[in-house]
Amino acid sequence: MTQKMTPHINSWQAPGSQSLIIKPENKREIKRVPFTAEMKQTHTILVPMMLPVHFELLVNILHLHGYKAELLHNDGKGVVDEGLRNVHNDTCYPALLVIGQMIDALKSGKWDLSKVALLITQTGGGCRASNYIYLLRKALNKAGFGDIPVISLNFSGLESDQGFSVTRPMLQNLLNGIVYGDLIMHIANQTRAYEINKGDTDAMVAKWVKRITTEGTNEGLKKYSVLKKDMKLILEDFASIPRDTKQKVRVGIVGEIYIKFSPLGNNNLEDFLLSEDCEVVIPGFMDFCLYCINDTIVDGKMYGGTLMQALIYRVVYWFFASKQLDMIKAINKHGVFRAPTAFKHTKKMVDGYVSQAMNMGEGWLLTAEMLELIEQGVGNIVCTQPFGCLPNHIVGRGMMKVIKERNPQSNIVSIDYDPGATKVNQENRIKLMLSNAKKAHAIETEA
Repeated sequence: MTQKMTPHINSWQAPGSQSLIIKPENKREIKRVPFTAEMKQTHTILVPMMLPVHFELLVNILHLHGYKAELLHNDGKGVVDEGLRNVHNDTCYPALLVIGQMIDALKSGKWDLSKVALLITQTGGGCRASNYIYLLRKALNKAGFGDIPVISLNFSGLESDQGFSVTRPMLQNLLNGIVYGDLIMHIANQTRAYEINKGDTDAMVAKWVKRITTEGTNEGLKKYSVLKKDMKLILEDFASIPRDTKQKVRVGIVGEIYIKFSPLGNNNLEDFLLSEDCEVVIPGFMDFCLYCINDTIVDGKMYGGTLMQALIYRVVYWFFASKQLDMIKAINKHGVFRAPTAFKHTKKMVDGYVSQAMNMGEGWLLTAEMLELIEQGVGNIVCTQPFGCLPNHIVGRGMMKVIKERNPQSNIVSIDYDPGATKVNQENRIKLMLSNAKKAHAIETEA
């Protein structure tokens, strides 16, 4: 009697054969290739796109600290296809796009694959963004790029055993860079829609990004006193751009942080709104930073924590909040542009809507930003909803009904962004919202 052979879970039996073909035990193992200190001199770090101004500053700051880095600008169907090919299609859309953009770049032939590394951020919170790095490594292994180092940019102690490190001077540069980035983004959005000479605003943005991050004129990244002086100069420069004085329809953009800010994630939503003769209004990145810090403080109050941890996060919160207030004061004193809302006030606006304990993903901040825009007179809002982000749908689409009931002047549309959604369908839904916005704007203008 022939002994029956039971296949191992990692093996299969060929039809009509007693032999077993065993799969290698390490087939599913995911390589973790570290970025060593020596690689700083030899490797180019590829950085995925999210916030155009802020990430240009980030890459240039890496240059100042001796790293070779490039910001990725590749987009289109190829990026989505690479994401679908290498990431499970039920994962969140931002992860699919970030990973797809990186693999698409690696396949482009632009870089020496033996001298390239990838950088990705980790929040350290409950959002799945903390786990993007593991999805990325798995996807790289699947696509045949398992030997490429992956760098984690985080401030939570994750992946700390790597050659890439955020030194104290670099941290100071990055924090000041966020302030610069928010100021430029706010002012550029108020200028771009009204510029008489097409391209003036983008040229001014490029001028200041270069000035802020060039040796000899980059003191503002090191000294906050210089940054405050630069705020006034930036405001004066953008105010000098010739602009049309006729007020246009203002449209706010809120949503999951990547889809809200990334042109790749939202199918160039800002460009589309500009083509529809609208002014784009986007809450700043500093709000998200303050929200993340505030969440840690709230968690400590609710679930307990050490006194030292509480003190550290309160100091960090004060740092960001005070810098935001300085920016608001500078804009108000200048008098030409509208200033954003202080986070302290934005935080209070969700009282009676949603608890601050709702802090997965963008959490209560998404609801707060819609209320903030409405209070600023920006009642027309596009709420960007990425596929696979349940918390975002709860505090975005899930809160729209009560927001509209309490703020009947609001005009909000929720747009889904996922691999199967067509740009035409997304833009048609936005056009329906804009038709109501333009009618209301015409009535206000006549009155």
